[in-house]
Amino acid sequence: MNYASTRNSSLSVTSAHAIVKGLSDEGGLYIPKSIPALSEEEITSLCGKSYVERAYEVFSRFLTDFTEEELRHCVESAYNTKNFDTDNISEITKLNGGRYILELWHGPTCAFKDMALQILPYFLTTSAKKTVDGKQIAILVATSGDTGKAALEGFKDVQGTSISVFYPEDGVSPMQKRQMTTQEGKNVNVCAIKGNFDDCQNGVKAIFTNKEIEEKLAKNNILLSSANSINWGRLVPQIVYYVSAYAQLVADKEITFGEKINIVVPTGNFGNILAAYYAKRMGIPVNKLICASNSNNVLTDFINTGVYDRNRKFYTTVSPSMDILISSNLERMLYHLTDENDALINDWFGKLKADGRYEVNEDVKKKLGELFYAGCCSDDETKAAIRRTFDEEKYLLDTHTAVAVKVYDDYKSKTGDNTKTIIASTANPYKFVRAVYEAVGGNPDGDEFDIIEKLEEKTKTKIPAPLASTRNKEIRFTNCVEKQNMSGVVLDFLKS
Repeated sequence: MNYASTRNSSLSVTSAHAIVKGLSDEGGLYIPKSIPALSEEEITSLCGKSYVERAYEVFSRFLTDFTEEELRHCVESAYNTKNFDTDNISEITKLNGGRYILELWHGPTCAFKDMALQILPYFLTTSAKKTVDGKQIAILVATSGDTGKAALEGFKDVQGTSISVFYPEDGVSPMQKRQMTTQEGKNVNVCAIKGNFDDCQNGVKAIFTNKEIEEKLAKNNILLSSANSINWGRLVPQIVYYVSAYAQLVADKEITFGEKINIVVPTGNFGNILAAYYAKRMGIPVNKLICASNSNNVLTDFINTGVYDRNRKFYTTVSPSMDILISSNLERMLYHLTDENDALINDWFGKLKADGRYEVNEDVKKKLGELFYAGCCSDDETKAAIRRTFDEEKYLLDTHTAVAVKVYDDYKSKTGDNTKTIIASTANPYKFVRAVYEAVGGNPDGDEFDIIEKLEEKTKTKIPAPLASTRNKEIRFTNCVEKQNMSGVVLDFLKS
């Protein structure tokens, strides 16, 4: 299995090369040359296996330059009860109406990013030995909240690596900020940016494609890489949990093998729902992929019209991890839907960079409509979904999963589709405690941890230990810079 670039289909590199580089030299995203298929027999065999075994089977199809011993070391080191609070790694909670909440937040930072970022350090260090042995790997991360903490936790004190994380100053929840700014580890750096997530993401991409910076770092034996979902090593672990969820529903006799499911994903950067698309391509029976957005509904408009236009008002919402107007992983999807036409990709994303807008052709519009349903909701509707789900089911949603629940309810009402449905739950509700407490009828004024105690009492739920432990941790990182100064922050940190 080799990898091309979305902007250069003639490129052919190993998975180890793609993981170490993160972003291709011309700015494209690495993409597998083909999507491996799982046979009916192979999918059936997964039903009786553990998450670790299911992960190994998926990875062995995509990371063919890894030995069996290397892959098993990566998988077993990442997916265990030292890192996750459940033997199953993820959990499935059944709600009424044929809905299944796929809880992806049982890892050390209580967000779905742990599912990938607990294993990425093992992928990266293994890949580095194959491709750039002896070089220091400098990880750059732009985050809208959850990726930053998960990446910091995954890479802290990993030998041969350092990590710099940039987040929007006013674009993350207080708990997300506290998690990042109290991060332990000698090789970590965290910095706020005066701007939004797109500014952080654009700044990181600019550093990656800056030849002068690359040459400076090369003189010191340092190579840049990414832990964002532009890195294939971040994306491929996300495929696993959709494959695993289907196998688990069959094992639990909630569905029969071959029965199709819907998958609903709250998404801003398109990586999480792209992983569901890959699971479908691998052979998991998927009926509809449902893309759920908040008020920053650029993806909703794009899927429904074929026009991608980031020239719009940016909203700071109660679901901050989705406050994104430039969805990087959409480029991978469009590469597939254009039958790997890198010329079209270069044209469209050139227009996005220059004008903030592009429109896909009629063929791609048709394919998007066949694959996806897209919807969005406001903050008030998000909170109403939290309240309704808690009142009716005694199940507490976070502000991102609630977006998915609301959009799914709209989809079902509009289409009458009763297909059983997996809803990706991306974070523990205590990461967004003010909005969640207000949603269930509380007064969100006051200290963050006072509100946490009130939410625990009102809902008879408990804050996870990793979040509770931040209360007394020292705040280590207070730096905040203009977006144009991001490269200086990176270079200064790597000199120290």
